Amino acid sequence: MLNYVDRGTIASNGVNGSLGTCTSSGTCTSGSGIQGEFNLNNFEDGVLSSAFMVGLLVASPIFASLSKSVNPFRLIGVGLSVWTLATAGCGFSFNFWSITICRMLVGVGEASFISLAAPFIDDNAPIAQKTAWLAIFYMCIPTGYALGYVYGGLVGTYLNWRFAFWVEAILMLPFAVLGFVMKPLNLKGFAPAESKQALISEETDVQEVQDTDALNDSAKPTKEKFSHMFSKMKCTCIDLNQFSRFIKDMKALLVDKVYVVNVLGYCAYNFVLGAYSYWGPKAGYKIYNISDADLIFGGITIVCGILGTLAGGYVLDLMKSTIPNAFKLLSVTTFFGAIFCFTAFCFQNMYAFLAFFSVGELLVFAIQGPVNYICLHCVNPSLRPLSMAISTVSIHIFGDVPSSPLVGVLQDAINNWRETSLILTSILFPAAGIWFTGIFLHSVDRFNEDSEGQVTEVDRSNATPLLEPRVAETSLFC
Repeated sequence: MLNYVDRGTIASNGVNGSLGTCTSSGTCTSGSGIQGEFNLNNFEDGVLSSAFMVGLLVASPIFASLSKSVNPFRLIGVGLSVWTLATAGCGFSFNFWSITICRMLVGVGEASFISLAAPFIDDNAPIAQKTAWLAIFYMCIPTGYALGYVYGGLVGTYLNWRFAFWVEAILMLPFAVLGFVMKPLNLKGFAPAESKQALISEETDVQEVQDTDALNDSAKPTKEKFSHMFSKMKCTCIDLNQFSRFIKDMKALLVDKVYVVNVLGYCAYNFVLGAYSYWGPKAGYKIYNISDADLIFGGITIVCGILGTLAGGYVLDLMKSTIPNAFKLLSVTTFFGAIFCFTAFCFQNMYAFLAFFSVGELLVFAIQGPVNYICLHCVNPSLRPLSMAISTVSIHIFGDVPSSPLVGVLQDAINNWRETSLILTSILFPAAGIWFTGIFLHSVDRFNEDSEGQVTEVDRSNATPLLEPRVAETSLFC
């Protein structure tokens, strides 16, 4: 929730602000917020909403891979610590590049939990309510954005835009600490902490050390030399095995047609929603002269985000949670949501716009539970962290990361927020079409294909128990 509150905060008019303007009579008003203080054009302003992707792109595959051998909650603690420092740094920024770099580091925080939180929830949710539980988690995206609009508008108006980031950092700090102290649970598809498989390599290595120590003293120099050589060889082997495993896992994802179609539709969808979330308050203010755009857009998004996201999860559970049913729900809700949102921007009357746009948002937010259900259930359990990481990285790279700057460029070119919004909204129709094709693909729910105790030979040699410290540490371990 706090992660997306931050996204909404930087998009709010109170924090994002506007450039200074001058009338034909020579009367000038100074700019406000980040855009006014740093004198940013719309493209540069749009870059701030996308800069987090650098940290997310670099850190997501790393966190997903490490989750197989490192306590997942500790990984989340590391990521949120970076997030806390980066957000505080945004408040101390002094120019465009300094705040851009801080926004890049903010992405590390999201990367630390996107690949781990959903599998954790899916493991613990009742079978009949899995999609509903996921929907509750992903409800934090629209709700966080909306709260950010309201929060950023109030803090930016009555204090200063910098205070908004400092307060966020203070609020996130306890969660970063909890990541280091919480007792974790095992993820499905990985070796349990006390299983024999997780300890095989340790027992073997302990025996090797004991056998080596039994050598006579005269062989000590040779023993140390070979021990050192063996240690290096083992490090290299582990590194190569980890890289080979990552390549193999990536190949398994990219050849899965169900996964690829689901992510492609999600990218097109997120292209629109990402630009809506960043430019929405400003577009509403310019088109309909809504003075309290932050509060109005925030309120609509909170209500529609909560109701739509929860409804999508519950409806899929009622339909029976299957991959084809999820695709049906995705295509239908996105198509009709696109019709309502497109029609809304055609109205000149503000109240008609708000009514149609609210219904449109209600429908398009219903996709969060079903789309993530497909990502989790079309792959083997051991691939779920990587599946979620690659899905999130993809929807950002091809979705909201380029959309905000591109919409800024489009608006700079045509200088008409209504036309810009209509062009942007039309991209929801291809998203619905892509998901519609997924209905006809052969799909298999792989949630129960691996038992919790199954691990590969590579995993057995590298797995670190999630609940307990390692039984033995030797000089042969790297």
